[in-house]
Amino acid sequence: MRHRKFVALAAAAVLGLASLPASAMEKRTLCIFDIVGQSGDTFNMMRDYRTAALAWGVDFDLKVHTEEKVAMEDLKAGQCDAAAITGIRARSLNAYTGSLDSIATLPTYRHVQEVIKILASGHPKINEKLVNGPFEVVGIAPMGAAYLFVKDRTINNVNKLAGKSISVMEYDTAQAKMASRVGMSPVLSDITNFAGRFNNGNVDICFAPMMAYSALELYKGMQPNGGIVDYVLGQLTLQVLTRHELFPAGFGQKSREYIAAQFDQAMRIVENAEKEVDQKWWIRIPEADRVRYDEMMRESRIALRDEGVYDADMMRLLIGIRCKLDASRAECVNRQE
Repeated sequence: MRHRKFVALAAAAVLGLASLPASAMEKRTLCIFDIVGQSGDTFNMMRDYRTAALAWGVDFDLKVHTEEKVAMEDLKAGQCDAAAITGIRARSLNAYTGSLDSIATLPTYRHVQEVIKILASGHPKINEKLVNGPFEVVGIAPMGAAYLFVKDRTINNVNKLAGKSISVMEYDTAQAKMASRVGMSPVLSDITNFAGRFNNGNVDICFAPMMAYSALELYKGMQPNGGIVDYVLGQLTLQVLTRHELFPAGFGQKSREYIAAQFDQAMRIVENAEKEVDQKWWIRIPEADRVRYDEMMRESRIALRDEGVYDADMMRLLIGIRCKLDASRAECVNRQE
């Protein structure tokens, strides 16, 4: 125990951010979802985060979960004081940040970085939205763009999606509603079995980020005639949430600023995963189809917002960012989000 306290003090001193006596360190538990386990990239990122948090007066005990549902339930039950989970899973705890992972709202990583900067800015009106009940969102990091992986590369436009089966996350009503809107048959799945269903031929399509290509061997499901539709259907995020009453004053803002500053590090992980994808798999779509997809996705987002699935304030923020970075977008003429 003495050695552990010494390590905590040394780390804080090296960071040059604070110098706290070991007795002042608050012991807290951080549960981390990483499908690979302790050798995974997310767990390694959170190890660095733990070191930074020592300077803010918190000594985290890291617990990895290969099943995200368990990490989520442990946070809700108080078995974890904080958790690092996907934004889609976190939506039930904070609809505002949970709507970052909405359908086709962030076309590029520049858009992702812009919104993360805004959410870490410390603006009082923003910070209010980051707290919901006992939970506070204390950091957001990119996990990469998500695409449709298909078993048959002739499924290259929206008209050919009708009648096809697709794995959708059982806890994300948006995915199921979107699939149904274009005539697909949603098959309720979770993070542990969606890839297996695709790889074994039980579904025609799955929705996933590039990090799943190698980790979950999605190339097996695409063989021999499948591919990846070259249209960003969403940006996945990693979100760190705390039970805020258990943490020192100001912890949340320090944490958000730190995690936002690690954007480039997180993007290196994403980019390395994307480089592993064989270029032969990409299914390029014509620009005319891309414009049509944009309009269809906009209509879907508006419907999902009106149904209460997506947060209206976040939808307004995101269209503001899209139009700031590209004012020529059709949606910027008549903003409905």
